Amino acid sequence: MYGSPLYDERRSAQAAAYLLFRAGGSLDVIKLVKLMYLSERLSLQRYGEPISGDRMVSMPHGPVLSITNDHINGALRSVDGGWDTWVADRAGHKVALRDPSMVRSPDADLLRLSESDLEVLDETWAAFGHWDKWNLVKHTHSKCPEWEDPHGSSRPINYDTLFSKLGYTSEQVTALLDRLNLQSSLNESMA
Repeated sequence: MYGSPLYDERRSAQAAAYLLFRAGGSLDVIKLVKLMYLSERLSLQRYGEPISGDRMVSMPHGPVLSITNDHINGALRSVDGGWDTWVADRAGHKVALRDPSMVRSPDADLLRLSESDLEVLDETWAAFGHWDKWNLVKHTHSKCPEWEDPHGSSRPINYDTLFSKLGYTSEQVTALLDRLNLQSSLNESMA
């Protein structure tokens, strides 16, 4: 649970595997990072629950999932059944499924993902899978108001900020944060 008590590396890896599967096995790094962020955002918007629980940050090319980005760049060691099980090492500007035969049917093979996770990932792919990486960057700059230009660095995107930008009331934000904090406490006590 590097960096966030809500982070689930296995779910994150399987979400990436789903998107790579839908892309035919490989994607440009920036495109995968954007699709992962947009999926996480949609899950939080629709259900108030993250898919991966990753830390969200503003970076120069838009919002990203920080720990996922670190895995893509080879900066972190993977847990058993985590990132290295599903995603091959980055090759230039591309990332691919480690073993494409492991994902024949996402709902049968990606068992860490719930039905709602698969629904969100599928909806994200349907909406943005055909976009090129630079249009996704432009989209996240203009349509994700939680992103703030970090001027060459990175800046955290907090859940309360995101929930507010997604249109939740202050009472709803408080309730959602309480639930996520409870989940964080449970995860930390079980670690």
